[in-house]
Amino acid sequence: MSDVAAVEQLVKKHKALKNEISKVIIGQEEVVKQVLLSIFSGGHALLIGVPGLAKTLLVNTLAQALGLDFKRIQFTPDLMPSDILGSEILNENRQFKFIKGPIFANIILADEINRTPPKTQAALLEAMQERAVTVAGQHYKLSLPYFVLATQNPIEQEGTYPLPEAQLDRFMFAINLEYPSFSEEVDIVKATTTDITATVNPLFSAQEIIDFQHLIRRIPVADNVIEYAVQLVGKTRPDSTQAPDIVKNYIDWGAGPRASQNLILAAKANAALNGKFSPDSSDVQEVATGILRHRMIKNYKAEAEGLTIEAIIQSLL
Repeated sequence: MSDVAAVEQLVKKHKALKNEISKVIIGQEEVVKQVLLSIFSGGHALLIGVPGLAKTLLVNTLAQALGLDFKRIQFTPDLMPSDILGSEILNENRQFKFIKGPIFANIILADEINRTPPKTQAALLEAMQERAVTVAGQHYKLSLPYFVLATQNPIEQEGTYPLPEAQLDRFMFAINLEYPSFSEEVDIVKATTTDITATVNPLFSAQEIIDFQHLIRRIPVADNVIEYAVQLVGKTRPDSTQAPDIVKNYIDWGAGPRASQNLILAAKANAALNGKFSPDSSDVQEVATGILRHRMIKNYKAEAEGLTIEAIIQSLL
């Protein structure tokens, strides 16, 4: 199949995928869009929202619709790295046997990732970056495609451990979930208080998703679009000559090169899912907020003046 035909097929399958997800998830179109962009780009996503906004249900529904193996890890303060990665046990023949942990799946839901200490958070780092884990000196490859979709509760501070910047940077998107509108909430209550359960049909195979990820990486990008993305990331760094006054006054730390890479990958995916064969600067702008939000650190002046990171990013576009 030619790449042009493959992009057209991806557009059709993406539309069908959104329809399957909408059987269970009401509203949250922007959230679903960004999670799917992350998956087709081969990245990970961090979902930030208060309890009860269907973060876990969204990830579960997505795994069913994509036809992928799904595991949920509930992060708690007493969770140990071996609880995630797996451990060696002595079998009946008095030989060590490795029992795989829940990290060995295609889609990992890291629920409330900020509730566990850094030692356990770090157990995910190698898996997220290398798609492999090392246990007792043995290197184990994870089955592809592999995604970590982590959730974080922004209102709970007691007993939580903020994610270190190095780990935050591994997430392609940070996605904020908002409360549903009045009409959406009415539909949610109607749909979830009956005895009818929606059936989500698997539309993809693991190999199809891998093929689409390779297709997105093959999409050509004009030099001026890449330069636009790199300039945009450069503007987020307060010590850069390109930085505008709003960044110099209100930002302590800007985004690194991984942000530029992710902007282009997500712009390619955004273009492909909309039936375009090459991204332009509008595709970069569309994905910029989700990709830069967690890579910029505001200073106390921005906090004092109530300036949001989203408003600063919008001023740079």
